Amino acid sequence: MQSLSDVPRAPLLLGLAGLIPFVWGAATVLDPSLQAWGLRALGPRFVGPYVSLFYGAVILSFMSGVLWGFSTKAGGRVAATGYALSVIPALWAFFTTGGGSGAAAISLMAGFAGLLGLDWLFARQGLAPAWWMPLRLLLTVIVVICLGVVAIA
Repeated sequence: MQSLSDVPRAPLLLGLAGLIPFVWGAATVLDPSLQAWGLRALGPRFVGPYVSLFYGAVILSFMSGVLWGFSTKAGGRVAATGYALSVIPALWAFFTTGGGSGAAAISLMAGFAGLLGLDWLFARQGLAPAWWMPLRLLLTVIVVICLGVVAIA
Protein backbone atom coordinates (compact mmCIF):
# COMPACT_ATOMS: atom_id res chain seq x y z
CA MET A 1 0.00 0.00 0.00
CA GLN A 2 1.27 3.45 -0.95
CA SER A 3 1.77 6.23 1.60
CA LEU A 4 2.05 9.99 1.38
CA SER A 5 5.83 9.64 1.32
CA ASP A 6 5.46 7.85 -2.05
CA VAL A 7 3.80 10.86 -3.70
CA PRO A 8 6.24 12.61 -6.05
CA ARG A 9 7.31 16.04 -4.82
CA ALA A 10 5.78 18.09 -7.65
CA PRO A 11 2.23 16.66 -7.38
CA LEU A 12 2.39 16.91 -3.59
CA LEU A 13 3.49 20.54 -3.57
CA LEU A 14 1.08 21.54 -6.31
CA GLY A 15 -1.76 19.70 -4.58
CA LEU A 16 -1.00 21.48 -1.31
CA ALA A 17 -0.78 24.82 -3.13
CA GLY A 18 -4.19 24.08 -4.59
CA LEU A 19 -5.58 24.08 -1.06
CA ILE A 20 -4.71 27.76 -0.53
CA PRO A 21 -8.08 29.16 -1.72
CA PHE A 22 -9.98 26.66 0.46
CA VAL A 23 -7.91 27.42 3.56
CA TRP A 24 -8.03 31.17 2.87
CA GLY A 25 -11.79 31.08 2.40
CA ALA A 26 -12.30 29.21 5.67
CA ALA A 27 -9.90 31.53 7.48
CA THR A 28 -11.75 34.62 6.27
CA VAL A 29 -15.04 33.10 7.39
CA LEU A 30 -13.64 32.46 10.87
CA ASP A 31 -11.77 35.76 11.32
CA PRO A 32 -13.72 38.96 10.59
CA SER A 33 -10.57 41.10 10.72
CA LEU A 34 -8.89 38.87 8.12
CA GLN A 35 -12.01 39.05 6.00
CA ALA A 36 -12.04 42.87 6.26
CA TRP A 37 -8.38 43.00 5.20
CA GLY A 38 -9.10 40.62 2.33
CA LEU A 39 -12.03 42.73 1.18
CA ARG A 40 -9.85 45.84 1.07
CA ALA A 41 -6.80 44.16 -0.46
CA LEU A 42 -8.36 41.60 -2.79
CA GLY A 43 -12.03 42.42 -3.20
CA PRO A 44 -15.20 40.53 -2.28
CA ARG A 45 -14.64 37.75 -4.79
CA PHE A 46 -11.58 36.51 -2.93
CA VAL A 47 -12.82 36.17 0.65
CA GLY A 48 -15.27 34.18 2.71
CA PRO A 49 -17.75 31.76 1.25
CA TYR A 50 -17.48 33.14 -2.27
CA VAL A 51 -13.87 32.13 -2.85
CA SER A 52 -14.40 28.69 -1.30
CA LEU A 53 -17.55 27.90 -3.25
CA PHE A 54 -16.41 29.24 -6.60
CA TYR A 55 -13.03 27.54 -6.32
CA GLY A 56 -14.67 24.30 -5.15
CA ALA A 57 -16.82 24.21 -8.28
CA VAL A 58 -13.75 24.93 -10.42
CA ILE A 59 -11.75 22.12 -8.78
CA LEU A 60 -14.55 19.55 -9.12
CA SER A 61 -14.67 20.46 -12.82
CA PHE A 62 -10.89 20.19 -13.08
CA MET A 63 -11.00 16.77 -11.44
CA SER A 64 -13.52 15.64 -14.05
CA GLY A 65 -10.82 16.37 -16.61
CA VAL A 66 -8.27 14.41 -14.61
CA LEU A 67 -10.57 11.39 -14.49
CA TRP A 68 -11.25 11.76 -18.21
CA GLY A 69 -7.50 11.62 -18.76
CA PHE A 70 -7.23 8.47 -16.66
CA SER A 71 -9.96 6.90 -18.83
CA THR A 72 -7.75 7.23 -21.89
CA LYS A 73 -5.52 4.53 -20.39
CA ALA A 74 -8.36 1.99 -20.63
CA GLY A 75 -10.19 0.43 -23.52
CA GLY A 76 -13.65 -0.85 -24.35
CA ARG A 77 -16.28 -0.87 -21.63
CA VAL A 78 -13.85 0.23 -18.91
CA ALA A 79 -12.95 3.33 -20.92
CA ALA A 80 -16.56 4.10 -21.76
CA THR A 81 -17.56 3.73 -18.12
CA GLY A 82 -14.61 5.88 -17.07
CA TYR A 83 -15.57 8.64 -19.49
CA ALA A 84 -19.17 8.55 -18.28
CA LEU A 85 -18.13 8.64 -14.62
CA SER A 86 -15.60 11.39 -15.22
CA VAL A 87 -18.24 13.98 -16.07
CA ILE A 88 -20.11 13.50 -12.79
CA PRO A 89 -18.01 15.86 -10.61
CA ALA A 90 -18.38 18.78 -13.05
CA LEU A 91 -22.10 18.20 -13.48
CA TRP A 92 -22.49 17.86 -9.72
CA ALA A 93 -20.83 21.24 -9.18
CA PHE A 94 -22.94 22.86 -11.89
CA PHE A 95 -26.31 21.55 -10.73
CA THR A 96 -25.96 21.56 -6.94
CA THR A 97 -24.19 24.77 -5.91
CA GLY A 98 -27.18 27.11 -5.88
CA GLY A 99 -29.42 27.86 -2.94
CA GLY A 100 -27.15 29.84 -0.65
CA SER A 101 -23.66 29.38 0.69
CA GLY A 102 -24.49 26.80 3.36
CA ALA A 103 -26.33 24.51 0.97
CA ALA A 104 -23.69 24.99 -1.73
CA ALA A 105 -20.90 24.14 0.71
CA ILE A 106 -22.68 20.97 1.79
CA SER A 107 -23.22 20.00 -1.85
CA LEU A 108 -19.56 20.56 -2.61
CA MET A 109 -18.57 18.52 0.44
CA ALA A 110 -20.69 15.66 -0.90
CA GLY A 111 -19.17 16.17 -4.34
CA PHE A 112 -15.63 15.89 -3.01
CA ALA A 113 -16.56 12.80 -0.99
CA GLY A 114 -18.05 11.26 -4.12
CA LEU A 115 -14.98 12.25 -6.10
CA LEU A 116 -12.83 10.38 -3.59
CA GLY A 117 -14.92 7.29 -4.35
CA LEU A 118 -14.32 7.78 -8.07
CA ASP A 119 -10.61 8.28 -7.40
CA TRP A 120 -10.58 4.97 -5.56
CA LEU A 121 -12.40 3.23 -8.43
CA PHE A 122 -9.99 4.59 -11.03
CA ALA A 123 -6.99 3.69 -8.86
CA ARG A 124 -8.34 0.20 -8.27
CA GLN A 125 -8.59 -0.30 -12.03
CA GLY A 126 -4.96 0.73 -12.40
CA LEU A 127 -5.81 3.92 -14.30
CA ALA A 128 -4.40 6.33 -11.69
CA PRO A 129 -0.79 6.43 -10.46
CA ALA A 130 -0.01 4.14 -7.52
CA TRP A 131 0.51 7.18 -5.26
CA TRP A 132 -2.83 8.78 -6.22
CA MET A 133 -4.97 7.69 -3.26
CA PRO A 134 -2.72 8.92 -0.43
CA LEU A 135 -2.58 12.34 -2.11
CA ARG A 136 -6.30 12.49 -2.86
CA LEU A 137 -7.21 11.39 0.66
CA LEU A 138 -5.11 14.15 2.25
CA LEU A 139 -6.39 16.84 -0.09
CA THR A 140 -10.01 15.73 0.21
CA VAL A 141 -9.96 15.73 4.02
CA ILE A 142 -8.63 19.29 4.09
CA VAL A 143 -11.07 20.50 1.43
CA VAL A 144 -14.06 18.97 3.24
CA ILE A 145 -13.00 20.51 6.56
CA CYS A 146 -12.62 23.94 4.94
CA LEU A 147 -15.99 23.65 3.21
CA GLY A 148 -17.47 22.51 6.53
CA VAL A 149 -16.37 25.82 8.05
CA VAL A 150 -18.23 27.63 5.25
CA ALA A 151 -21.30 25.42 5.71
CA ILE A 152 -21.69 26.16 9.42
CA ALA A 153 -20.78 29.85 9.27
